[in-house]
Amino acid sequence: MKIRMPGRCRRPVNLLELRPKRNARWEALEDGRAVLYVPRFRNQWLRSWLVPMLANPDFRVRLDALGTSFWKHCDGTAAVSEIAERMGGEFGCDAGSLWERIAGFIARLEREELIVWTVPDRDRI
Repeated sequence: MKIRMPGRCRRPVNLLELRPKRNARWEALEDGRAVLYVPRFRNQWLRSWLVPMLANPDFRVRLDALGTSFWKHCDGTAAVSEIAERMGGEFGCDAGSLWERIAGFIARLEREELIVWTVPDRDRI
């Protein structure tokens, strides 16, 4: 997975040390699950011409319990490894399946630009 990083890093980046931060509008449903609002168009020209004709300019993505837990921890202060530990304790999942789900979820969030990464200061140039 290729991760877009802010600035340059001196050494190879360890995904477990990175701190994800939410980069999308969202809300919590009554049952506690999260709904993300993903823009239909990222191109500014398309947004200015097509969005006014649409009833809703965003897709609504409803997350399951694991996705919601990960999303709520993406505040830019907790590293991926810390978030996974918290989720493991919360859900009692086995480590293999939990890491598989987290990796897939991170890949999707990264691809859709719904998270940005913060790097500990020691990694920045």
